[in-house]
Amino acid sequence: MSFLTIGHRGVMGVEPENTLRSFVRAEQAGMDAIELDLHLSKDGALVIMHDAEVDRTTDGRGAIAGLTLTELRALDAGQGERVPVFEEVLDAVGSPLQAEIKDTAAARALAAVMLRRDLAGRVEVSSFHDEAVAEIASLVPGVRTVLIAGRYGNDVVDRAKAVGAATLALNIRRLTLETVERAHAEGLRVIGWVVNTQEQLRLVRALELDGATTDYPEIRRTGRFTA
Repeated sequence: MSFLTIGHRGVMGVEPENTLRSFVRAEQAGMDAIELDLHLSKDGALVIMHDAEVDRTTDGRGAIAGLTLTELRALDAGQGERVPVFEEVLDAVGSPLQAEIKDTAAARALAAVMLRRDLAGRVEVSSFHDEAVAEIASLVPGVRTVLIAGRYGNDVVDRAKAVGAATLALNIRRLTLETVERAHAEGLRVIGWVVNTQEQLRLVRALELDGATTDYPEIRRTGRFTA
């Protein structure tokens, strides 16, 4: 499989993160897949946002779980963009998606959409939460899953195997060749995050990773030619 470049929250380095504008820009840039983050609103809507609170990325305040979809829709998520729901993203872009479960309660809502729209082939599901990865795998037959880790030890490969993940998405600042080689020996892909500079890209390629998550469209272009 060729080296994959995944747009982080769309292309958040140049567009408001986790907005339709950012996802469309990522698709136009030719990203191999687009990563996004999932939470549940107070009334059970599957909304796209990274943080558990709206404060950093919108003009509002408060927890997503304490706000209804109507209240979330009233917020400005950057450059006039609105907080999108998952199915809007499915309709706005045709690219493969990597959907990260931030709130473990979102796993069942995501599974329902994936089953209704037959998305196992298009949507890869990721999470920092081992239990969320295991749950989505039990709910959606054939789904491809990714275990994400920022702070991790030598057991991260075993954790991925235990929950049936096919891929590890790992913080490149802690990544070692030993971990990569062990993961590959166990048949796991390894994606590095977040790769935003040429130096980081060279490291990722030197470690023979299977892909990188990036905030910037140009990493996709240069990544095709970086040895």
